[in-house]
Amino acid sequence: MAKESCCLQCDKELRHNGRHKVVLRTLFGKVQVDSPRLYHCDCSGKTRSSVSPVASALPDRTSAELLYLETKWASLVSYEMTLKMLAEVLPVSHDINTTAIRKNVVKLGERIDRELGKEQGVFIEGCQRDWENLPVPDGPLSVGIDGGYVHSREKQKTGEGGCFEIIVGKSIPTDGKGKCFGFVNCYDKKPKRRLFEVLNSQGLQMNQQITFLSDGGDTVRDLQMFMSPQAEHILDWFHVSMRLQVLNQMAKGLKAATKVPTAPTRADCDGDEKDRPLDAEKLEKNVEKLKWNLWHGNVYRALQIIETLEWDLELYSETSEKVRKMEKAVREFDSYIRANRQSIPNYGDRWRNKERISTGFVESTVNQVISKRMVKKQQMRWTKRGAHLLLQIRTRVLNDEWGTTLSRWYPGMKVEAEGVAA
Repeated sequence: MAKESCCLQCDKELRHNGRHKVVLRTLFGKVQVDSPRLYHCDCSGKTRSSVSPVASALPDRTSAELLYLETKWASLVSYEMTLKMLAEVLPVSHDINTTAIRKNVVKLGERIDRELGKEQGVFIEGCQRDWENLPVPDGPLSVGIDGGYVHSREKQKTGEGGCFEIIVGKSIPTDGKGKCFGFVNCYDKKPKRRLFEVLNSQGLQMNQQITFLSDGGDTVRDLQMFMSPQAEHILDWFHVSMRLQVLNQMAKGLKAATKVPTAPTRADCDGDEKDRPLDAEKLEKNVEKLKWNLWHGNVYRALQIIETLEWDLELYSETSEKVRKMEKAVREFDSYIRANRQSIPNYGDRWRNKERISTGFVESTVNQVISKRMVKKQQMRWTKRGAHLLLQIRTRVLNDEWGTTLSRWYPGMKVEAEGVAA
């Protein structure tokens, strides 16, 4: 304060213009701090007559320690429960409310977003010669990406339901703890930069192998591209097998039709062949063959089997609603496999070598990041902005990074080693 009372240019003592009280919210309640107002020096040339150094030094009016507890607990439980927890352990029950906690979460979430660099389409840097000169990396990274849905608040007034998608991922190094990230799809303007910063915090090098596993959706397929020259993209076997299970169940549901020794062939097909009943048992066998070929990475043969299924079902699509539904499901599966054919490896070979073929670890991350806070037993609706900003704090809390971030923003604050016991 003594330094601020003198002009920084001519070292002349500044004239006083009275004083007032600045209220600072702390862990132990409100504290009133004297805040004198000082006139600007004539040599500064500023038009504003006076300034308050204390008010300028405390723009948030909330101590860093209280901000830390408010935002950390709000990322783990509801705002109302956060207020109750603060009232149980600290004498601040009459000084704050859920609206103030929500505003602090939004403010700090926006500060996290502002720190991100510019969005890029390609994050690969250098050339092959530069990559070969880099030190040997610690080990490969496994990155899983999946999505989840939360209830939207935007259509609540009209009485209509609605949801929006949240993309969640987790990066697991060979040795060490994994890190998760999340953002609201179609709202976040820097999704690739956000993923790159997570990988970069784990020591990503251009000569380091990365395995991306996803469900093959358009959003996640574009997100993981051009992150590293050593990247490998794998279509999650779990999502493939679930779609095949649906086809298998549909084929079993058609077994009520009368079976014939042989189904009509393309060469024999004419108007009279349509009167012959559908061979549902053959359909079921073809679905099993389809699964076997995809498991061993034989995409070419799998697409041939899908084409056969489409032709067999097309002959009888007008006879039954179940046949039409299965035909639609087969066509959708055909588009799904063709769009992701470059990401289908030999799953059997990877499984025998104990390599990842599924995003099971990401399913648990979706439950941890989204469901426990925003969906399960939480009768609430969210705006895209509110959910996105809360996610930025929640992922840092789960990664044990939130205390470190606040310590960087507020140098006087010290946080002990963080845990995620909650």
